[in-house]
Amino acid sequence: MTIPTPAIKSGTQVVQRVAALMRGVSARNRVGARLIDLCTEINIERPTAHRILQGLVSEGLIRQDESTKRYFLGNVVYEMGLAASPRTNMRDLCHSHLQQIAQCTGDTVFLTIRAGFDGVCIDRAEGAFPIKVFVLEVGRRRPINIGGGALAILSFLDDNEIERILKINKDRCMEKFPNYSEAEVRKNIARARARGHVVSDVVELPGVRTIAAPIFDKNRHPVAAISVATLNTRLDKDRSELVLDCINKAIEQIQPNLLNIETEN
Repeated sequence: MTIPTPAIKSGTQVVQRVAALMRGVSARNRVGARLIDLCTEINIERPTAHRILQGLVSEGLIRQDESTKRYFLGNVVYEMGLAASPRTNMRDLCHSHLQQIAQCTGDTVFLTIRAGFDGVCIDRAEGAFPIKVFVLEVGRRRPINIGGGALAILSFLDDNEIERILKINKDRCMEKFPNYSEAEVRKNIARARARGHVVSDVVELPGVRTIAAPIFDKNRHPVAAISVATLNTRLDKDRSELVLDCINKAIEQIQPNLLNIETEN
């Protein structure tokens, strides 16, 4: 039996909307996602979004706080995540090192991996400095040419891959990030290749700067990055060197473990 083309398109659209809503909730999971914010971000009508979210709530993929009405990821997502965890769990390998960097610098530390044309924050550690810079929530996805950690991964990809990513991500970067500059990204890539790390201003938050360095697999392919974000006034030359030294020492300890696990597998 042949399924009519409109049905295929309709089914695909529903899947895309479900995925977009799940990502939207995931990006805001720390404080909860408001329906109006999800609708605005995804460009979906409120009744449609509400209907899909309530369906996800009934399946345990999403939960809704009764008092605030905000949406959070449900327990079923956690269970699926455990089943889907890669044999090399980057978060487990890096978590204690992120905490050490946060303790050493006092600032907020992030772990980013690549997911297609995006960078995804998979872990975060908070330092003791009273002004917290929460550039990323765990689970937040952004184009891989946005953000220090993502740029640290992008910078060490093959030249053809970099060009492909910049071309595909251009329109959505310009739409969602008014301060985005491809020329500046290219400058950051060139500087990163020369220095081995990224230093860049955060496009969404004026006055905030990030330092990041990549983590490589056994083939010298960038698979993740560690970044520290803080007020740019805290990153003068001497302190930038201190922060970078903390990051590099952590990566020196992480990479041998990553290589050993890959060899065993």
